[in-house]
Amino acid sequence: MRGLEGKVVIVTGGGGGIGRSICRRLADEGARVAIFDLDGDAASDALASLGAGAEGRAYTTDITRHDLVAGNVAQVIADFGCVDALVNNAGWDRAMPFLQTDPELWQRIVQINYIGALNMHHAVLPHMVARNSGRVINIASDAGRVGSSGEAVYAGCKAALIGFGRSVARELARHAICINTVCPGPTDTALFRDFAGEGAAGEKLKDALTRSIPMRRLGQPEDIAGIVAFLASDEAQFITGQVISVSGGLTMHG
Repeated sequence: MRGLEGKVVIVTGGGGGIGRSICRRLADEGARVAIFDLDGDAASDALASLGAGAEGRAYTTDITRHDLVAGNVAQVIADFGCVDALVNNAGWDRAMPFLQTDPELWQRIVQINYIGALNMHHAVLPHMVARNSGRVINIASDAGRVGSSGEAVYAGCKAALIGFGRSVARELARHAICINTVCPGPTDTALFRDFAGEGAAGEKLKDALTRSIPMRRLGQPEDIAGIVAFLASDEAQFITGQVISVSGGLTMHG
């Protein structure tokens, strides 16, 4: 893709399944990748998994802490000279019916899935505005578009992220900053396996979801990486404020 060679891209949650796949794809396209993850070992492992000759660094980062995010973004700029794109991929959930949850769980879900992304935008966007250039790709979820039983607070956060991204895209379009959102459907990750559960019940849910997807399979992390690389590239320089579902056709309505 045009325009990714040498670009500096921050990927949050880069040590996880989708995040790691995004980092690899961006590195394959020649981007320099700053891998943010709360788990420093996972970030280092993701860095080691990049292809030969790839350039990147791993940063242990708690995205829920505004002060730590600001410090880490400043360090990326010191290390690489700039930030060309931000991929807000980090996320977490604990699946259960809403009436079985409590405020402590709500706060954790909201902090990771929504406040963390706000912190990242707040740290990175002033730098992009000063340069009149930038890309932000937010990884939300189809749960935020259509709802998902057992994920009410998580879905609410992802819906908020969609609305926030569109709003800031309007505010900053005059600075040539493009902000778009990617919404994965059911994807074979550790988060999905935690949601589905173990044993026969988990396999039953997985099979039911697979049958409901027109393409008859769960998504794979690699299915998300391609659209992220496209939106970060010069190929997408006139696309902003959009929400793109990657769900094998599961939610092609709405």
